[in-house]
Amino acid sequence: MTGAASYRALLRTPGAAAFFVPAAGGRVGIAMTSLSIVWLVRDATGSYATAGLVTGAFAVADAVVGPQVGRLIDRFGQARVLLPGALVHAVAVGALVAGAAGHAPGWLLAAAGALVGASLPQLSAVALARWSALLDGERRAALPSAYALESLSNSVAYLVGPALVSAIAAAGRPVLGTLTAAVLVVAGGSLLALQRRTAPPVVATDGRHRSHHRRALRRPGFLLLVGVNTAIGGFFGTMSIAVTAFAVERGTPELAAVLFAASNGTGLVAVLLYGLRPWPVPPRTQLALAGAALGLGALPLAAGGLAGVAAGAVLTAAAVPVVIVLGSVLADAVVDRGVLTEAFAWLGSASAAGSALAATAAGVAVDGSGARGGLLVALAAAAATAVLAVAGLRALHPPTTGADGP
Repeated sequence: MTGAASYRALLRTPGAAAFFVPAAGGRVGIAMTSLSIVWLVRDATGSYATAGLVTGAFAVADAVVGPQVGRLIDRFGQARVLLPGALVHAVAVGALVAGAAGHAPGWLLAAAGALVGASLPQLSAVALARWSALLDGERRAALPSAYALESLSNSVAYLVGPALVSAIAAAGRPVLGTLTAAVLVVAGGSLLALQRRTAPPVVATDGRHRSHHRRALRRPGFLLLVGVNTAIGGFFGTMSIAVTAFAVERGTPELAAVLFAASNGTGLVAVLLYGLRPWPVPPRTQLALAGAALGLGALPLAAGGLAGVAAGAVLTAAAVPVVIVLGSVLADAVVDRGVLTEAFAWLGSASAAGSALAATAAGVAVDGSGARGGLLVALAAAAATAVLAVAGLRALHPPTTGADGP
């Protein structure tokens, strides 16, 4: 498959569109949830600190519990985990909305926020696992394009979702924004669970074999991919702080929106083009090249100034989504089928953890050294990503040579 026909052909694969569409809709709800909580709690309590506490509890719970949910899905199947999880998520959001309306104390709102995060369905991991199961045999070569399609869906969700919830909340309806997000998440997760035809088969194993499968998550290759995702998340989280600080420092806060729009647009185009064709080099080599491109693209950030920051934001945006897609492709190659959903969930959690930690470091750097300090933290995160990606040339080397290896 080449050209735009590759994506059309993927969605024409029997059963593919039936799970892709609800997963895409659910992703929009997930992209809305965090910001909807900020608007909801801020409106109810008048406190950004409380809103930050509740949102932080939500994010930490999602990052910590997500891989455990993935583990349950691998063991019991998608439907048996997603359907009860959707019910729990609906109840959790209801509790949070009721608590906010009843002016519950901050710690209770944080507990409800944590339950919302813990019950968030791992739609990206689930969808990736379905593509892996669906594209078998001769269709395996299309897997990178499928993962690129999922990345496109995720990118669009994070463009549409926050804008939608902000518009609803700005109109004075923060509760409606939170409930809209919940409806999209619950509907997406439930409809996806009901598509049993494309659900990956559960790998039936006893305790000894389950332990064997789980050891795949401790292989050097997979641990390196976790490191890459942590570093790339750190870069993404740092840039949001550093670019905003740079724009405010210049006295042109509106510039941040322009730079983010240019960066997001570049990322969408880059991942779209990446998935349009097969590439002649193995994925581990592609990862090294994309990581090196990210490191080189970040170098203009060190110079500062509008030209340097704009160039750094746009050039790195072309590499970031490709690195993320390749992380999924390589994880699929280095872990066992019995732990694949959990592996994808770990990559997502690593990225979220890296983003949160680096954003904190960038905030400290900006307070101490201005926007330049934050930009240097971003440069360091990009360099770490590049080093780890290049290290993958060895750690991700297949045990036997062959064109189809990672």
